[in-house]
Amino acid sequence: MKNLPDLSHLAHPGTEIAVRVTPRAGRNAVTVEEARIAVRVTAPPEDGKANEAVRKLLAKSMGIAKSHLTLLRGATSRDKVFVVE
Repeated sequence: MKNLPDLSHLAHPGTEIAVRVTPRAGRNAVTVEEARIAVRVTAPPEDGKANEAVRKLLAKSMGIAKSHLTLLRGATSRDKVFVVE
């Protein structure tokens, strides 16, 4: 989980963050490609494990506590939207 991009400019209350998730990846990573955030996690998409792993990685990249990120849409989709509380 080293070399995460600095997403601290998104850490404002009310900000909605759209991400594309790849579960069961070889390693955890956050990348920004053409203004799109892609998150790869090793966790499987079962029982919310991948969603929690994504929330943790995003929070770390943003420099905030994971409790300040809430999944708004896309609980069972690869395209998710989180909101900063």
